[in-house]
Amino acid sequence: MSDGATQTAPSAVDRFLAPLAGREHELAGRGPLWLRGLRRAGRERFVTLGFPTTRQEEWRATSVAPIATTAFQPAPSPAPLSVADLPPVARLDLGGPRLVFVDGRHRSELSSTSPAIPGLWLGSLTRALDERPGAVREILERRGAAAGTAFEALGAAFLDDGAAVLIDPGTRLDPPLQLVFLASGRPQPLVSHPWILVALGAGSRACLIESYGALGDGPYLTNAVTDIVVGDAAELDHCRLNLEGPGAHHVAAIGCRQGRDSRLVSRSLTAGGHLTRHDLVARLEGEGAECRLDGLYLPRGEEHVDNHTTLDHARPHGSSRELYKGILSGRSRAVFNGRIIVRPGAQKTDAKQSNRNLLLSNSALAHTRPQLEIHADDVKCTHGATIGRLDDDAIFYLRSRGIERDAARNLLIRAFADEVLEAIPLEPLRALAAGLVAERLPRAGTTTR
Repeated sequence: MSDGATQTAPSAVDRFLAPLAGREHELAGRGPLWLRGLRRAGRERFVTLGFPTTRQEEWRATSVAPIATTAFQPAPSPAPLSVADLPPVARLDLGGPRLVFVDGRHRSELSSTSPAIPGLWLGSLTRALDERPGAVREILERRGAAAGTAFEALGAAFLDDGAAVLIDPGTRLDPPLQLVFLASGRPQPLVSHPWILVALGAGSRACLIESYGALGDGPYLTNAVTDIVVGDAAELDHCRLNLEGPGAHHVAAIGCRQGRDSRLVSRSLTAGGHLTRHDLVARLEGEGAECRLDGLYLPRGEEHVDNHTTLDHARPHGSSRELYKGILSGRSRAVFNGRIIVRPGAQKTDAKQSNRNLLLSNSALAHTRPQLEIHADDVKCTHGATIGRLDDDAIFYLRSRGIERDAARNLLIRAFADEVLEAIPLEPLRALAAGLVAERLPRAGTTTR
């Protein structure tokens, strides 16, 4: 330049935020002052952290360049839809209420929430801010925008809608609750930042299904944050289904806090999405808390799935069990990073972790890294990981009994998945998951390269 001034090229964060400036300005004047402050803090942290890179240990096997370099747009006004337009995961008949969101916005005409259930408050986050502001503020401010990953901070910066599940102490819910988040899958790349708040009072019990899917094949980013609080002696069975479309980038942060003698079971099924990253942190903050984490991921083609889990034992007499399994085909990639922490004083902790991966092609690749971080001396903790292929001897045995080779392979693959599938308590959900496994099995005659 003639005057000698220099011009700084815009950063990846600046380029990413530029198409979202109008949405950011709109949200700046919406909601109570404390929420606006949380959004500002989230933006500041996102700008400070920037997008994670493969030079960082927690992201060395997962590149978010496809997200950082895409000009995602805020979703436009919603298009008319009927229940018949929804994918199967959004039409599961489980006998309980269901909230449906499209591109991050609650769609009441697609939801089913009546009749009201005593002891349960279920609705959109926007409505909860009006009707249950104290409960929402307590959960959000305790998490804070100044902590967590860059994607959590980004979600806080654009925090608007999502779901709230608030259960009174002593309430025992029999019908499962469903939260369904769909992307319209339009040709232009869209982004949504759903927040899910789940709080169970002392002695309560519930089953929650959190599902993600798409109505089209277009590119999009779902950046989801789920906060779960399980009170003393409360029980939650949480199933998370990631059935995103082929153009999806899905980043999720799930944070769980457990009280004394509480029980949490969290199940994860991933069968879709071009790039998927799950960060799940379960903090056993009360003595005698129990936690079980199960996961099944089924990447194929060029799909990439990354699961990072942390089981944080902070008090004595806690127990945890973790089993994550992957079935990989095509040129897919999978990452598992599981960490068990036993804090000082958390004596009598009993924790077991296992990750197993089955490679169905020569080009599939799995990275696994189980970790133990123990600061107490009276504990029982184990971990293990395997990466392998189908057992030729087992295939030979089945073929010797008159079973064709492809059928024999599929029997062994299904048996590998069944350890996770059979633990799903709801039959319609179990059938859906089994169907996804069958759908993703290599067809007869396909190459294994």
